[in-house]
Amino acid sequence: MSGLEMRELETFLVLAEELHFGRAGERLYVSQSRVSQLLRALESRIGAPLFERTSRRVRLTPLGESFLAGLRPAYEALRATVDDARAAARGNGGVLRIGFQGAVDDHLGRAIALFGNRYPECVWELAEVPLSDPFGPVRRQEVDCAVVLLPVEEDDLVLGPVFSRQPQTLAISVQHPFAARESVSAEDLAECDLIGVSPPAPAYWQLAQAPSRTPGGRAVPAGPVVNTLQEGLSLAAANRGAMLLCRSTADYHSRRGSLAYVPVEGLPDSLLGLVRPRAHSSAQAEAFARALSETVG
Repeated sequence: MSGLEMRELETFLVLAEELHFGRAGERLYVSQSRVSQLLRALESRIGAPLFERTSRRVRLTPLGESFLAGLRPAYEALRATVDDARAAARGNGGVLRIGFQGAVDDHLGRAIALFGNRYPECVWELAEVPLSDPFGPVRRQEVDCAVVLLPVEEDDLVLGPVFSRQPQTLAISVQHPFAARESVSAEDLAECDLIGVSPPAPAYWQLAQAPSRTPGGRAVPAGPVVNTLQEGLSLAAANRGAMLLCRSTADYHSRRGSLAYVPVEGLPDSLLGLVRPRAHSSAQAEAFARALSETVG
């Protein structure tokens, strides 16, 4: 293994995820030919192919699968060690900007406290992420990381940890017939206009927050679309529609007397996850991800 290059290992890991030389090159900011060159160098050191390449597909060989299983945890541990050393060398100073959607729940609050105790030289800031643009602030480097509602299918973002699995809740006007119920079923959503999320949120993400059909296939009437959580809650309070929320956000806003919050049975649970840039995640963001992972178990 003499002369092993970290760039070769990074190339292997990215290509193992993408299984496409062009996309791997885009993520690594190198040409497709450079990806091939780095892979050939690594395979030469190992002495056998790690990928099967044809004109139609790229896939791992059995040796490649085994190598990936051993390399990934070792690489992540090494990266964490380097990040910690860099942070210690700088006193982990600077600023960590944490975005969030909805509300700062107990998990996030405990992670911030742990991070603050561990890195007192680092100033942390909180910024609410617009409901209609869950990933934009991270991409534009307005925040270093963000806690957002799942699903997340963005190739340029790292997701994790994932936490706070809870039943979804329907925010509705106290004037609505559902307000007096202890719970509603997913099929009941066909009887209320569901407030949606406007672009630039991806279509798959919009649909997850405001499904167009019930699990049984009944059409769910589309209500107004909003850019922010407050807009949605205001419309729901005015009886202009109903809005699906994660439990922690519903609990945070439960003192609002013009709204009722009713659990929904039969929908997938809501989940929160931390996202950060794949290409330029900061040492502070990586340290915060570890703190969050520790607090959520």
